[in-house]
Amino acid sequence: MEQVIKISEAAALQVKDMMKEAEEENSYLRVAVKGGGCSGLSYGMGFEQEINSDDQQELHHGIRVIIKSEDTDILKGTEIDYKESLMGGGFTIENPNAIASCGCGSSFRTAAKAGTPENC
Repeated sequence: MEQVIKISEAAALQVKDMMKEAEEENSYLRVAVKGGGCSGLSYGMGFEQEINSDDQQELHHGIRVIIKSEDTDILKGTEIDYKESLMGGGFTIENPNAIASCGCGSSFRTAAKAGTPENC
């Protein structure tokens, strides 16, 4: 099965460090889409111990990633990276399906899914 997302080596190293700090080394990284934000959709990432029957599994640089089947179309081709700057580090998410996003960069919408926009 073709992979839905791409995770850079820098992002994978950061996730591994976070897993170690949280004592979640054996967990899965869930990448998700949820309603909200000023453009209607926002991204979510977190650690989970168990997978659901509707999850797609991927392996990126040694990290076991799970994505709900209903989120795969929205996330297809998304690239997750981690960048350091003078202000600290942070994850960047580039989604080719996003047709609009808000100024903060954490909210978006696609042509097929508007989500549930909120006031900023």
